[in-house]
Amino acid sequence: MRIALDAMGGDLAPQATVQGALNALCQTKDELNVILVGDEDQIKNELGNSIPDGISIFPTSEVVTMHDNGSKVIKSKPNSSLVQGIQLVKEAKADAFISAGHTGAVMATSLFLLGRIPHVKRPCLGAYLQTKNGGKIICDVGANPDANPEQLLQFGIMASVYLDHVEGIKNTKIGLINIGKEPSKGSLLYLEAYKLLNKELPNFIGNVESRHIFDCEANVLVCDGFVGNTLIKFAEGWINAFSDMIKEKIQVKLNYKIGAALIKPALEEIRNQYDYEEHGGSPLLGVNGISIISHGSSTPKAIMNSIFVAQKSIKENLIPDISRGIDKHLGVIS
Repeated sequence: MRIALDAMGGDLAPQATVQGALNALCQTKDELNVILVGDEDQIKNELGNSIPDGISIFPTSEVVTMHDNGSKVIKSKPNSSLVQGIQLVKEAKADAFISAGHTGAVMATSLFLLGRIPHVKRPCLGAYLQTKNGGKIICDVGANPDANPEQLLQFGIMASVYLDHVEGIKNTKIGLINIGKEPSKGSLLYLEAYKLLNKELPNFIGNVESRHIFDCEANVLVCDGFVGNTLIKFAEGWINAFSDMIKEKIQVKLNYKIGAALIKPALEEIRNQYDYEEHGGSPLLGVNGISIISHGSSTPKAIMNSIFVAQKSIKENLIPDISRGIDKHLGVIS
């Protein structure tokens, strides 16, 4: 397997990306070649005295930053690590691409260079959540602020195939995020989407209110990108604020500190369960090639796990099986 890694993408690049690649090579049992795409001097500096087996360098001269217009980097920075990494997948010189860089740029460039899977209307981005009831995915979380019912149907299909193939979650159930569980709740988009999903998907369980995302029976939670992105960013902010409040309270009294020491193992276990580093990145679903978007603050551990996600996506034929899933519903998606 040949995986192109944007060595310059992410808040901690290139140290985290290069080290993550090295860690993946040490732990994988599969034949793997990681192509580090980016500034050759910086990459070699991170590698040290020699380039290990399983690592190759594809030198580029430009870096996409968060200040760049994501939809225009293919023209403004054609020799960037991000653009050239995706180009390697287009030219079949790599089997997958990974970046922790500019999400909008990865989406726009992947769509332009790789195109869409046949009959897919719009690619979407899913966010994986680990809960006490198992893994779930919210889709879309930002690729499509506006959507129509047919696109929401496709999001559900693609996310279900992803969970089955990459996360090993079988017999998925799909829910529609809404302001109430009744079929009559929500905007016109969600009213029509409910009817369509209920008609086309035997595994559709109905509407899911946001307060039940973590404990509902649905594995796939469908929404438009505006709703999904708002939910994810609120959750990230709330978790950080809650963690800070606990730390402040612990410092108030001695008995709080003693209690904190006793429950620290349990807190650490919960933190690890919900840590994005454990999961890595998520494929941009719907593009005709494996393009994985990782968290902007990805550490070596997160990069390593993103590489493992790429390996699973390749081995489990994610793209062809998404295509087959979409084709089953062509009668309603014209």
